[in-house]
Amino acid sequence: MTTPVETSGSTAAALRERWLALKESQPRLRIRDAAEALGVSEAQLLFTGLGGEVVRLEPRFDVLLPRLESLGRVMALTRNASAVHEKKGVYRKVELHGAMALVLDEDIDLRLFLSRWCFVFALREDVSGEVRRSLQVFDATGTAVHKIYLQPDADVAAYEALVKELTNPEQSPELNVVPAAPASVPLPDSDIDAAGLVAGWRALQDTHEFFALLKRFKVARTQALRLAGPDFALPVAPDALGWTLERAAASAMPIMIFVGNPGAIQIHTGPVRTVRPMGPWMNVLDPGFNLHVRADHVHSAWVVRKPTRDGTVTSLELFDRAGENIGLLFGKRKPGELEAPAWRALMEELGRALPAVEVAS
Repeated sequence: MTTPVETSGSTAAALRERWLALKESQPRLRIRDAAEALGVSEAQLLFTGLGGEVVRLEPRFDVLLPRLESLGRVMALTRNASAVHEKKGVYRKVELHGAMALVLDEDIDLRLFLSRWCFVFALREDVSGEVRRSLQVFDATGTAVHKIYLQPDADVAAYEALVKELTNPEQSPELNVVPAAPASVPLPDSDIDAAGLVAGWRALQDTHEFFALLKRFKVARTQALRLAGPDFALPVAPDALGWTLERAAASAMPIMIFVGNPGAIQIHTGPVRTVRPMGPWMNVLDPGFNLHVRADHVHSAWVVRKPTRDGTVTSLELFDRAGENIGLLFGKRKPGELEAPAWRALMEELGRALPAVEVAS
């Protein structure tokens, strides 16, 4: 049984003082990085209130999600340890399906796994003399799952009404989070039915069947890519992301970019225009879409081909050293449509231009 890690009033006050000292020494440090430096979760750090006025909300996501459209234009942010995906738009076409929710607007396109949603806060903070309002969702470990930032033309009154309606009666500084579960250890290759895995891969009818395939053969994702062979998964150099983004931008090719974590997957569909590396970060800096990827975290990259009833679907998949997915890129397509020949040709060119020097196990 996992023991909760609790912040009481006294420890929250001490944590607030430690964060204040850290902010003074490193004023540009982001809250996620500050939490890691201080050995606590981001939710615990946020709830100290040092970053602004924080209100804990009731986790009534069946009420919250359908009401987000009333806020108007917002910025949706989903991230993992290596990538940040920011998309501006309106939360339209919200669908609730038990522990899963979908947002299917052209701009805000999300797959939400609500069993991972635990804490939700409303935050009002001063940024360069302006009040910035947001809603921030965290999992049981206190790790950020999804954040929603109001834009200048958003409906502040609708936001305040929603916060008032969902304010949690429990506003004490105590916050119980659980430690993150240790990463599972993959089975040895020798214990995997590789022939069965390849046969199952060849029989795929939909890309969404891939996760079930991995579970059926008890195989880790990067392990499956290695075992499948180059016809299905071709390793390419880790700098494949920048190469792909720059060429997609130059040709105005519409693509799809997925970034996710266990609680949310966020999708951009359309062209990318401004691709700019900055230090360790590879960035897309477009008016309605920003992407920030720690390029130095990309340990392996693969051109992956999955059969479907609509023909082969090709993706570029990026993983960190632990085998955690950083992001996925596809050509723009909808179910029932064939993959764009230009995207497939680009991925074939990538395989020739940037072959992997070594495939990391």
